[in-house]
Formats: sequence, C-alpha cells, structure tokens
Amino acid sequence: MSAQKIITEKNGPVTTIILNRPEVKNALDQEGADLLAEAFHTFDADDTQRVGVVTGAGGAFCSGADLKEAATRVDYKAWAGHPEGPFHAPLSKPLIAAVAGHACAGGLGLALYCDIRIAEETAEFGIFSRRWGVPMSDGTTVRLPRVIGMGPALDMLLTGRAVSAKDALSMGLVTRITNTGGARKAAEELALNIAKFPQIAMNSDRRSMYYQEGRAEADAIQMEAEYAETAKQNEAQSGAAQFAAGAGRHGKF
Repeated sequence: MSAQKIITEKNGPVTTIILNRPEVKNALDQEGADLLAEAFHTFDADDTQRVGVVTGAGGAFCSGADLKEAATRVDYKAWAGHPEGPFHAPLSKPLIAAVAGHACAGGLGLALYCDIRIAEETAEFGIFSRRWGVPMSDGTTVRLPRVIGMGPALDMLLTGRAVSAKDALSMGLVTRITNTGGARKAAEELALNIAKFPQIAMNSDRRSMYYQEGRAEADAIQMEAEYAETAKQNEAQSGAAQFAAGAGRHGKF
C-alpha cells in the first residue's frame, strides 16, 4: 500500500481518492500529480460513479508540491494551467475535500478544486510556500478569491499565514467542521446522500454555477436555461409527479 502514491476506493456510487505519501504529508511530486489527474479522469468517465471524495493518508491532506523535487527542476507542469494538470478544469461530477492536518500551497489548491470542503477541527490552511519563492500554479490565485473574496484571499496570499479550521469556516473556505479523524467519514456520508439525487438536474445546475462566474447576468441566465433543458425532458416531470403524489411533504428531504 505504501508504494501507491494515489489510492482509489469505491463504495457504491462514491469514489474516494487518497493521496498516500504520509511521510511527506502527502506532498505531490510530478508522478503523483500525474497519477492524481489520471484518478480524477477515471472517476469522471465511470458512469457508475456519481460523487468523489478527496482525502490524504496519515492525518494530513496535502502539503503541496514536493519541494525536494522542485529544487532539482523547474519544468514541472502547472497543476491548473497545463491541459494535463490535475486541477485544470472542473470535472463533470462533484468532488468533496475531506481535510485533515495541513492543506497548504498546492494542497490548498487541491481543496479549492473541490466543490465542497469539510475540515477537521485541527486542520490548517495556508500558502506556506510564500517563504520559498515558489509561485502558485495550482489555481489558488483564481479560485481562492472566488470562494472567500478578494480581501481575505490577498491576506492569505501575501502573508502566507496559517488559517485554522474555525477561521476557514467563518470566511467560507470550508462549510463544515468535524472532530479530529472524522472528515473522511463525514465527506463520504455526504457524498452518498448527494449521489441519491436525480443526477442530470444536479449536475446541470452545478455546471451553470461554474459557467456564470464573471459573465453578464443575461448570458449566464440564458446558459442556465440551456443546461436545464435535458433535465426538464428527463427528470423534472417524473420528479414533480412524485411530489404531487405526496413525497416530500412536511419537510422530508
């Protein structure tokens, strides 16, 4: 097991992808980044899988790029900017980050690549590579301000300070906190619940939300309608019929 840098496990419609280099707090070398990209694409292409969970082994999430490797080469692929990078573009299905320990530098970029972030109470986030002159090429400078706003994002980016799970919750960087050791279980339970929903409508709504970023309202609303059409034809009528028949009454969800 220790020889595998990326481990993939399935539980029904949920795929859990595990970064498995605990001896370096799950830092990603180039091989690990390529394997992670492969795991993401395999999950995305598998019609039996609906929701993914990303986590790390050994009580850490991801400490970013393997700086020992980076010290010997500068030709590494940009994890977000390169077409083959693991964080290049959103997948067609949701990802949930289960964060324990450190999610720093590229590890923060990995968390931001996910749709939902669940953190253990002892988790920490930060751009700790600020000390070493290693730039962000993992999407952090783009996705962080879109998640938490420009002001808090600049504070994190320029200072490299550590952000606790509690502070991450208050700024919207994470949406849920668990006890230490509980993030993966909470993420997988949430993933199984999300997997129960009609998938066409959920994923078209998700796609619309990603599309609208930075676009004019009229353009975004038009695309929302186009994305919704397939769900209207395939899910909406049968779902409305279930509601009309009594399902979902009294707040049952």
